Amino acid sequence: MQEIEDPELAAKRMHDIYLAKGYSEEWIALRMRGIATRETLTDEWNNRGIEKHSDYAILTAEISKAAFGMTPSEYKKLKSLDKSGENLRDHMTDLELIFSQLSEAATTEIARNADAQGFGENKNAAYRGGKIAGDARKDLEAQTGQPVSTKDNYKYLTESAKRKSLKPKKPE
Repeated sequence: MQEIEDPELAAKRMHDIYLAKGYSEEWIALRMRGIATRETLTDEWNNRGIEKHSDYAILTAEISKAAFGMTPSEYKKLKSLDKSGENLRDHMTDLELIFSQLSEAATTEIARNADAQGFGENKNAAYRGGKIAGDARKDLEAQTGQPVSTKDNYKYLTESAKRKSLKPKKPE
């Protein structure tokens, strides 16, 4: 009841749960911002005629394929997540979360600017938004020589490995 009256309590509780699970403050901030970005996107889809749960899943897969070259279920396999209740994003690194957020924010902007209505137009916006993130991801990978999407599971990385994974390689 208190969280209904004061949504900040729910956000604080979520923060504390992630902290108790061993996530860093920086990761938690990224994850929480990503949740807000995702909610904005799903609200936008709802306002644009997307109502079926299966349509949300298809649109999400379209974004993911364009951004990361794989669907969410393929991404879960990459990260060895086999439990149905495991949230893929809870196992992503900082960069994976950033590119997820970029793809969803770009999709929201494209859908708004194109006044996308219905499934077909929103699927096109989803592809285009995901492609923006996918192109940026490929550019970063070319510059660093490191893939953004890896089997690494953020939850289980040590702090030194987390810091190392965020440092770009020097160009040769």
